[in-house]
Amino acid sequence: MKLFVDAAWESLNHYGEELCGDKVEFIRRDDYFLMVLADGLGSGVKANILSTLTSKIIATMLSNGATLTDAVETIASTLPVCSERGVAYSTFTIVKIELNGSVYLAEFDNPSLVLFHEDILTPIQRDELQIEGKTIYTSSFTVEPDDMLITFSDGVVHAGVGRLLDLGWQYDNIVSYLCENLLPGMSPRAIVKRLLASVNTLYMDKPGDDSTVCAMRVKPSTPLTVMVGPPMNSELDKVVVDKLMRSGGIKVVCGGTTSQIVSKVTGRELEVLIDYENPAVPPTARIPGIDLVTEGVLTVGKALDYIKEYTSADNHDAGFMLNKKDGATQLAKYLLEDCTEIRFLVGQALNPAHQNPGMPVSLGLKLNLIKDLASELEKSGKKVTMEFF
Repeated sequence: MKLFVDAAWESLNHYGEELCGDKVEFIRRDDYFLMVLADGLGSGVKANILSTLTSKIIATMLSNGATLTDAVETIASTLPVCSERGVAYSTFTIVKIELNGSVYLAEFDNPSLVLFHEDILTPIQRDELQIEGKTIYTSSFTVEPDDMLITFSDGVVHAGVGRLLDLGWQYDNIVSYLCENLLPGMSPRAIVKRLLASVNTLYMDKPGDDSTVCAMRVKPSTPLTVMVGPPMNSELDKVVVDKLMRSGGIKVVCGGTTSQIVSKVTGRELEVLIDYENPAVPPTARIPGIDLVTEGVLTVGKALDYIKEYTSADNHDAGFMLNKKDGATQLAKYLLEDCTEIRFLVGQALNPAHQNPGMPVSLGLKLNLIKDLASELEKSGKKVTMEFF
């Protein structure tokens, strides 16, 4: 079974600093996922330079076939030296997950990665490796679907120092917190936000150190296909609907006219539901064999708003969850949490209703709306493809 790594990260900047001294780099390839978390010495501009160079060098070299030894030696000879402390210093955590489940982990002076198997804390056997005078802990193990890997910078461990906690939050207490708060099927972004919200509280909204959390959940590959808008040429209706129905995974249809086309081509009844979960979002419909049927641009636009709000680095509200039942929330949840890759089948026919001068201009920008949605999803780590008809 081919796996997918759903991953998310966010940072809290040191209070008063515009730049974060932590940096996370993701690289996706057809056969593996690579994550590098680097924590630069100190905070602000210098730390940002150190961590950015470290993460970029490691990610680029490893993704091009270099060994860990080569990468660390390059970092040691490349990083600028801090004029105040006389050292070129950045810690790092490297996680490489092959899509067959094999994992390679390397850690240098960062808090130890936490692994959950079947939502139960699972110990990792680590070996010491000496490179350029640095002690690096490495490990190789195998993960399965639904396993969660969580790593964080030492700003998380120090949360509360000098404020609510004399010695900071402490690593063991963080692990206990994760054990208590990790729910079955919880998305990486949700656990990242929940952990960072607690960190921010302990710092009393004034972080004394850059704090970064990265979470990765291993999933079976689950594609999602979205048909939105009728094709420009009605002769292509059957072609596009056949593409939708033959696709594996989750199937979504957006648009009133589009859903009528799907109903007509498949011969399956279209049932419009009258429940309004949210007065600002049109009701959904039902077609047998389709997982979600929604109205078009209004619902897609609202879903885009939800996705931007949910993924915003400024939003540390752990209570903001995609658990409502309106069409826009359901669509956002499918796109962000329930699938691993997304394929948009975009019809380019103009809807006469959207050309009405009395309607909001945004309704006439369907294609731009879909492109904006695709862009936001790619930022969140999804693989997105688009086909136009």
